[in-house]
Amino acid sequence: MFPDAHAELDYTNPLELLVATVLSAQTTDVRVNQVTPELFARFPTASAYASAQQDQVEEIIRPTGFYRAKAANLIGLGRALVTNFGGGVPTSLEDLVTLPGVGRKTAHVVRGNAFGMPGLTVDTHFQRLVHRLKLTEEKDPVAIEHVIGAIIEKKEWTMFSHRIIFHGRRVCHARTPACGACPLAFDCPSFGEGPTDPARAAAKVTGPEREHILGCAGSSEGGVPGE
Repeated sequence: MFPDAHAELDYTNPLELLVATVLSAQTTDVRVNQVTPELFARFPTASAYASAQQDQVEEIIRPTGFYRAKAANLIGLGRALVTNFGGGVPTSLEDLVTLPGVGRKTAHVVRGNAFGMPGLTVDTHFQRLVHRLKLTEEKDPVAIEHVIGAIIEKKEWTMFSHRIIFHGRRVCHARTPACGACPLAFDCPSFGEGPTDPARAAAKVTGPEREHILGCAGSSEGGVPGE
């Protein structure tokens, strides 16, 4: 269904991905991608963030929400990178989570996508889908990470996260999942939480892969789910 699943934040190096992921809290990747070109151009290095003025950063990132706290985190993050890591982005989980605004989720995003180190990104989409798929009943993100990590091969952790998140954003929405147009419908223990009528469900499928997703559902054995 999602052979090209990937991080949907725009970046060209580990620092940019780290900053973009910090900004993505409580907003969309689309909104973050709208502000990061100017931000990255103005602050290309950790030292640039470390010496930045709070109001300068706030003005650029304002559309992402919580901009005062996020600006403070980016400045603090820059200072921590300069002071503790020579201006570079560390690769270990233990080091990354010491940075302002960085938790395990952000750390795994950076490790998995900037450094090729497998990690499970337990965001809200991930949590919702592993519950609907009945892969775990755990609620705590760290507990979920450990349970899923024992089910999925380590080398697949990063791509599994991308695919789950893609599915959550495009098909298995929080309020109304597109059950009747979901290629996983025949195996999903939560089938029926959303509309099962194929036409109604298809209208809820989003994203650039929409036609491909609907094709996968329509080609499933037995026809379109819900028929």
